[in-house]
Amino acid sequence: MTTLSGFGSLTAIPEEKITDKITRRVLAGQKGMIVWWKIGAGTHVAAHSHPHEQLMWIVRGRMELRIDNERRVLEHGGIAVIPGGVEHEGWCHEDIEVVDIFAPPREDFLTGGLPTWLREKS
Repeated sequence: MTTLSGFGSLTAIPEEKITDKITRRVLAGQKGMIVWWKIGAGTHVAAHSHPHEQLMWIVRGRMELRIDNERRVLEHGGIAVIPGGVEHEGWCHEDIEVVDIFAPPREDFLTGGLPTWLREKS
């Protein structure tokens, strides 16, 4: 996980392999965090919640997303805001790239931990 003050480059941030279908690059500042995800088709982002506000942007592909009781399909350019503490889940119908912004930074990601939705699957 990379922390930065000042300038940098996305290519300088190491890409972590989370599973065979999921990779991420993580950058944190003092009050926010940005995560670039590549997620393979067929991945289910299991229902979960976390205390962090999450802003999401679909860079490539298509994903079905449920936030609380509302469910929609997000395509390239689609955005969503998930308030802290609200349950959400997603279904990746094809390979996707997603950018998430978390505030405050996720402590579990700062230490290289798995996403909440992978930990809660077991």
